[in-house]
Amino acid sequence: MISQEYNAVDCVNELLRKIRIKEKQLKIAQESNMIYVAEAIENQLLELRQQLSASPEEEPELYALMSLLDD
Repeated sequence: MISQEYNAVDCVNELLRKIRIKEKQLKIAQESNMIYVAEAIENQLLELRQQLSASPEEEPELYALMSLLDD
């Protein structure tokens, strides 16, 4: 049970890391007027955020971490 919780936390941490990287890439693309690149990165960000919020009923830890992102 504890190892499952650590795996879930690791998974969430990895998704959060990927989201932070994509947000930085998006900012650079927008500042450089790279419209199509920014659009592609926005789509990737959307997919990552959907993965993060995939099933809050099944994994309350994910839901709690998602609420931290909203703040």
